[in-house]
Amino acid sequence: MISNKSHLSVLSLPALLLLCLVLVAGQSIAKAETDGDIAILDKSSKAFVNVVKRAKPAVVHIKVEKTTKGGYPGGQSPDDILNNPFFEQFFGPQFRQQHPRQQEFKQQGQGSGFIISEKGLILTNNHVVQDADVIKVILSDNREFVAKIVGTDPQTDVALLKIDDPANLPVLPIGDSSTLEAGEWVIAIGNPFGLSQTVTVGVVSAIGRSSVGINEYENFIQTDAAINPGNSGGPLINGRGEAVGINTALFSRTGGYMGIGFAIPINMAKSIEDQLQKTGKVTRGWLGVIIQNVDKNLAESFGLKKAEGILVSEVQKDSPASGAGLQRDDIILRLNDTPVEDVSDLRNRVALLPPGSKVALEILRDGREKKIQITIGEQPMNFKTTGKVEKEKETLDKYGLTLQELTPELADKFEYKNKSGVIISDVQAGSPADFAGLKP
Repeated sequence: MISNKSHLSVLSLPALLLLCLVLVAGQSIAKAETDGDIAILDKSSKAFVNVVKRAKPAVVHIKVEKTTKGGYPGGQSPDDILNNPFFEQFFGPQFRQQHPRQQEFKQQGQGSGFIISEKGLILTNNHVVQDADVIKVILSDNREFVAKIVGTDPQTDVALLKIDDPANLPVLPIGDSSTLEAGEWVIAIGNPFGLSQTVTVGVVSAIGRSSVGINEYENFIQTDAAINPGNSGGPLINGRGEAVGINTALFSRTGGYMGIGFAIPINMAKSIEDQLQKTGKVTRGWLGVIIQNVDKNLAESFGLKKAEGILVSEVQKDSPASGAGLQRDDIILRLNDTPVEDVSDLRNRVALLPPGSKVALEILRDGREKKIQITIGEQPMNFKTTGKVEKEKETLDKYGLTLQELTPELADKFEYKNKSGVIISDVQAGSPADFAGLKP
């Protein structure tokens, strides 16, 4: 008779073999899965590498030089800037000092750009080349050209440059920014702090960002791909190696990268570039209305079930809107059958329409929907640049400052107890504001 102990011993041998086989198989599967994961990561990494290799040659380094008069850029000293009445209303009379000097001053700056045509056309930001005496473009193969400005559009911060006698120029393909989605991989290439051909990778954080306070017309792509000073004008590239934006600005409390950057959608930039190439200037569509978003309180006052549309606060005399019968307190719901999201959305879409084109506005008037046909006019040359606005803008440009209203949202974001005033969103390097020690 076999004892229970010996019986168990006999049975344990095949069981042990089976257990070993299971362990070996498990290790093999685990190793196969690990190898597969590594292969996927390696393939993804190589995909980024290949996209960058194709795109980098078309990205250029831009250096600019400007000659000004005075002891400091703009012909003003730090004391002069704080003595100006424009700043006194924000900082008080204690800044009144006068120490004028007169001498020549060479101001230098740099940025990025990218080649969009074998004929030597280059897209960049207006603020990179604005008021420059000399613009030098350095290619990835170290060839250097003196560039000419074909045209600029300060309202969108787009500039088109051209270099003469180019040969064998690499060209960056243009993509479609309207297809971008939040979470999509993007690549930024440029020259932050003069470090040429720097590559950063991130995702599209959001699209359609407006009311940022950087440009007159805003529809930014927000990205967490690192954008720093010097990246301005460089391309934001999708996974197919196509330019989908122009890197323009960063949101920062320190002046450096904090995870939020903004790029002009390439579709907007391309429409501006087409006009600059043909005429050297930009002509915009115009309705002739003052508008505001319909918030919850306005919706309730107008008896609306939800906050939607754009309220017409004022209709300008002898404008396309007045000629078509648009009235004060009308609520614009749709433009050419497409809902309007907010004030910036409507302004951007109207501005991109060619003067003379006809559009259909669906409005809400006295609780009833109505459709109005309007012939788009041409935006006046002095649009929003007359009187006090023009003088204040000239002062800001002169001193190298960009200001924006301190909205309740910004006040909360920056943890300001006093929720009124203005916020410095940008200080131009080497400007009087910079010399005066002002910071974003």
